[in-house]
Amino acid sequence: MMKKLHACLVATVLLGSHAAASADDPAARYPSQPVKLMVPWPPGGGVDTMARLVADGLGHRLGQPFVVDNRAGAGGNIGTEVAARQRADGYNLLMSSISPNAVNISLYSKLGFDPVKDFEPIVYVSSVPNILVVPADSPFKTVKDVIDAARASPGKLNYGSAGIGSSQHLAAVQFAMAAKVDIVHVPYKGTAPAEADLVSGQISLMLDTTTCLPFVAGGRMRALAVASKARNPALPDVPTFDEAGLKGVYAASWYGLSAPAGTPRAIIDKLNAEANLVLKSPELQKRMLTFGAEIGGGTPEEYGRFMASETSRYAEIVRISGVKLD
Repeated sequence: MMKKLHACLVATVLLGSHAAASADDPAARYPSQPVKLMVPWPPGGGVDTMARLVADGLGHRLGQPFVVDNRAGAGGNIGTEVAARQRADGYNLLMSSISPNAVNISLYSKLGFDPVKDFEPIVYVSSVPNILVVPADSPFKTVKDVIDAARASPGKLNYGSAGIGSSQHLAAVQFAMAAKVDIVHVPYKGTAPAEADLVSGQISLMLDTTTCLPFVAGGRMRALAVASKARNPALPDVPTFDEAGLKGVYAASWYGLSAPAGTPRAIIDKLNAEANLVLKSPELQKRMLTFGAEIGGGTPEEYGRFMASETSRYAEIVRISGVKLD
């Protein structure tokens, strides 16, 4: 009888200790309800597409839905500010990206959030490089052709973008700086109308995102160089700018997972581990590669250092461009 009583007491103590440990570890039962993933851009764009791929993978792995919440406006600032004000409990996440989390602090005189202090980095998800494209019937066959023409007639060549301060605009600023050429910016209200005018020859060139891939594949645009350190798997025959003889032109739209500042480290670590496994999934990698995406991964600290370096780099690019938005 005493042995049975002793065994019951031991079991009770062990169960109590386990319950206390679970209560102290916020990641032990996380997630126990749906998780909201804020996307500060409209449905269907690059950030939204990447967010849904990651959300689907995390939902399958962790047994709870990761629900995408689109809050577009002001270059990503509106949704990012909303995300910064959410409870730091692991059930509110942000699909962070280059504009609101690195560039906009230099573009806008005031932001309603601090891209560093208000967020915890979780993991770097992927990047999509900018690509120098010209109309299919353009006389330019190489990067050198473009540079030679621009130097021969300063201010004659023009380039399109999705708007002032967009990734295409700032990528072209980098190109012009590196090549030491004077080319004229023609901002559009979105990528699609700029691409339409490029195809028809109304503008000379673009440092486009990978939305141009169907036009290149269909023979309506010619890709001359990729603004990354390695060739892109979606365009294996297209050189990098480095290979084309113009060093240091690196421009890409990138994406990652972040959480409001103060989110428990145990939850950050759990999400990081699971997201890294999702990014290694052959199915997800296959889908990302169709968009020309370069797949990321790594630790929260690595993603934080990457965002800090991009913030510093684009501060100088924005300063040189002279662009300010309010």
